[in-house]
Amino acid sequence: MAIGQRPIKRMMMTGAAVVALSACSDFDVDLRGLGNGFDTSDAVQSLPDRPRPDDRGVISYPNYQVVVARQNDTIRGIAIRLGLDAQALADFNGIAPDVILRQGEIVALPARVAEPSPATGAISTGPIQPLDVTAIATSALDRADANPAPAAAAQPAPAPTPNAQRGTEPIRHQVQRGETVFSISRLYNVPVTAIAEWNGLDSEFTIRENQYLLIPQAGATPPARVSAPGAGTQTPVPPSAATPLPEASSATAPAAASTTTAPAAPDLGTPAPATSSARFAMPLQGSIIRAYAPGSNEGIDISAAAGAEVRAAGSGTVAAVTTDTSGGGIVVIRHNDGLLTVYTQLTDLAVSKDDSVSQGQVIAKVRAGNPSFLHFEVRRGLQSLDPTDYLP
Repeated sequence: MAIGQRPIKRMMMTGAAVVALSACSDFDVDLRGLGNGFDTSDAVQSLPDRPRPDDRGVISYPNYQVVVARQNDTIRGIAIRLGLDAQALADFNGIAPDVILRQGEIVALPARVAEPSPATGAISTGPIQPLDVTAIATSALDRADANPAPAAAAQPAPAPTPNAQRGTEPIRHQVQRGETVFSISRLYNVPVTAIAEWNGLDSEFTIRENQYLLIPQAGATPPARVSAPGAGTQTPVPPSAATPLPEASSATAPAAASTTTAPAAPDLGTPAPATSSARFAMPLQGSIIRAYAPGSNEGIDISAAAGAEVRAAGSGTVAAVTTDTSGGGIVVIRHNDGLLTVYTQLTDLAVSKDDSVSQGQVIAKVRAGNPSFLHFEVRRGLQSLDPTDYLP
């Protein structure tokens, strides 16, 4: 069996290790500075690398094609290179035709162009085919276990078929209004770094509405459907409810009938107000209008008037300052115990990345909206936590 295992391993490794990801000089790929929970190096290593495009920049999958932008590339330049309509290509990707793209940025094609081939600089002809591990393993085992007769051994082997480039087709996600790379990474359970590397994002993880992102699928799962409140798995009957409690006997009855009077409590005076032991302070005063609900709301929404000051819930360092696709400001603060606090729906940002902030320091104001509110999250890496467990 050991003879058959070696071909399997070689063939699977060949299919998985396609070609290294093209370098993107302006991207900060190391997010370990965001705290212990953001060390995604192991998770990124388990994901496939983005395939190398052909000389035109085209990567072709069975269900769609994309182009990897070159340095100083524009939508118009890509359209000319591929013989496409520049405005149609721009509208499909939610960007103007002459905006300079980031090197390595993904541009989705609305229609298929000529397939990559060795003539265009690709390693094989046609789209990247799914990696059929079962077929490869079965074929290798059959060859290893077969013990053909001499007459059969003399028969010529069938002609080999041309090697096709193989890999798993990533999910193509179109960015919706209000989404961030952080929310998309949680949606598919894929590290932020992997999404950034595959799509050539900048160090601030800037994305735009209607942009297409490729989500690598080694471990990626489509978004789960969120059950309505009260729906889903039925709550099991607790063991104590399965069998009724025995009736209390006179021997075990509490001494409620005793006529002994309990001693009066000593007068200790008026107690001082207790100091809150909560990990964080409220970032602003207001009622919670939307509660924490993993999968649909990764934090809490706190009602506030537009322009209300937003304060740091705890001391720490500003790990990221960016915006969502609707233009709302986002601040992420790293705290010394590995926790992160995330503040969105902001305007008039008063802090910058790497700033040290103290608890209660004003970091921004609430952005105008209908209604206006602050979205507040507590996270440990990619795992969201219920903020109310950390607030007074």
